[in-house]
Amino acid sequence: MASDRQGRGLRLPLLLIWLGLSALLVLGALANIRLGRFPDPDDTLRLIQVRDLLAGQGWFDLTQYRIAPPEGTPMHWSRLVDAPLAVLIAMLTPLLGQAGAEMAAALIVPLLLLGVTIASVGVATRRMFGRQAAILAALFTGFMPMIVFQLQPLRIDHHGWQIALVALAMAASSMRSARMGGALAGLSMAAGLLVSIELLPLAAAFGLVFLLRGLRSGEGRRWLTSYLSGLAISMIGLFLALRGPGDLVVYCDAISLPHIAFFAITALAAGLSRSASKFVWLGVLSVGGAAGLAVFAMQAPECVGSPFGSLDPLVQRYWYANIAEGMPAWRQDWTEALPALAQLAVALAVGAVLAARSRGPARSAIVDHVLLLALAVLAALLTWRSVAFAQLLALPILGMLAAGLLERISAATRAISKLSLAALLTLVFLPAAPFLIAERIGSGGKDAPVGDPAPGERAAPILSLAHSACDVTGSARKLDSLPTGTVFAPLDLGPAILLGSSHSVVATSHHRANDAMADVIGAFTQSPEEARKTIAARGADYVALCSDVAEPEIYRTANGRGFAAMLLRGSTPEWLEPVDIGAPPQFRVWRVRNGRD
Repeated sequence: MASDRQGRGLRLPLLLIWLGLSALLVLGALANIRLGRFPDPDDTLRLIQVRDLLAGQGWFDLTQYRIAPPEGTPMHWSRLVDAPLAVLIAMLTPLLGQAGAEMAAALIVPLLLLGVTIASVGVATRRMFGRQAAILAALFTGFMPMIVFQLQPLRIDHHGWQIALVALAMAASSMRSARMGGALAGLSMAAGLLVSIELLPLAAAFGLVFLLRGLRSGEGRRWLTSYLSGLAISMIGLFLALRGPGDLVVYCDAISLPHIAFFAITALAAGLSRSASKFVWLGVLSVGGAAGLAVFAMQAPECVGSPFGSLDPLVQRYWYANIAEGMPAWRQDWTEALPALAQLAVALAVGAVLAARSRGPARSAIVDHVLLLALAVLAALLTWRSVAFAQLLALPILGMLAAGLLERISAATRAISKLSLAALLTLVFLPAAPFLIAERIGSGGKDAPVGDPAPGERAAPILSLAHSACDVTGSARKLDSLPTGTVFAPLDLGPAILLGSSHSVVATSHHRANDAMADVIGAFTQSPEEARKTIAARGADYVALCSDVAEPEIYRTANGRGFAAMLLRGSTPEWLEPVDIGAPPQFRVWRVRNGRD
């Protein structure tokens, strides 16, 4: 374990790395900042939630009343993410106006989370491998695309919080004090789980690492007992603060009372048996865990399987199956997945070598971290969005590798040796570079063609609303020229309509609106006459879509004679009336004719 004396002078390098990376990210986001355009529809909807909170919606009321009106849709999101945004917007509005305050808050919060992540990576790496490796690991945070995407300006969804809290737990796990380190890791994971239940595998991974420490020595048991106690107590406190004592509804996609019961029972078992012999401690802990699982299964039998298992088949097929980040690694584009997995494999291999060469406490610390990384890689293989956590946990080992390679480059006397080592260093931290070069060579150095397709051909759909010719942000504002009503639109278009106008929408890409999502997907993939019935049943006043994005194309592909296909061809059924709101031609709006028209 590197001496803490090596940490002197670490604050300034970490601060400079954070400031430099923040400046680069802000420069890269200037176009989005200028247009008020968020990276993802979830960021847009997050701001809507914060606006509603500031407008007087109850702290414990997480219903979005403009989705699937009149009842609305209960959201599975956390006020922990809303709170800093709301505070900053309230403070800055008198100075910058509402729009300026919202943009400032959406810039500040992700960059602060980036700072927490960089600091945590630096501290954890310094404790394991020393100052130079710590600086390099922190610097290379900016080379991890999944991490950078979630911590970029305007990315105010919960994923950045998850990364920062896992980073805090990683730093806590490297502390010398088992009591403080375990409790801080437990607090971090409790906050992460209240933000999103997606962190359950990582919470279990930290628990397994601390269990290993407890098996090594009696003193090591403090890690697990402190972790589980901190996790359970923090979870109870945060649940009461964020959800309220009256929220007894059992949700499978968010922390509920059955989840809290499991962690509380397990923590109690670990604490009561801490002074017993190793086998008694392990036995009591196993019984406590089994009892916790039994209580959970009895209180929430519907939650034993996947929280998405109850989705309507249409929603499962046309929405969930098309969320790439929620799919396993083998369902990803191999040109993106292979470099990331290769980088993680290098980190695991280097970690194993470092562990084999180390002795004493240093070896135990490295073994624990490699185990944590291996579990995160396993989670990433099963659910691709977890690759960000694996990349985060790989940084300390990659920082040590970079420090070693730079030392060898400096010591090498032959130019070929220096170039070879430099190329290896580049490949480790830019593993996608060969694929990008090959793609460029394969295209003859030419960019993909842009512009209108030839007559009779359909242009390839743009995957991101942010890059659509629809100008979804500006076009949504123009919808306010129409009398307020309910818009029947593809799922991903909904948040922009809610943010830019006073209209409601039938559904967005949020699974608690399962029935409404099924109606939207069903209408766009069914015949125009069937769609008419669904739209009338939902009380929609308008239909809208962007013609150059992926979602309507999915519906057109599903049924070439369906409602979406008809609208994309430029045909209009008699029960719709085209409306010109002055938006780009790709943003199309129709008014629903009622029986009197």
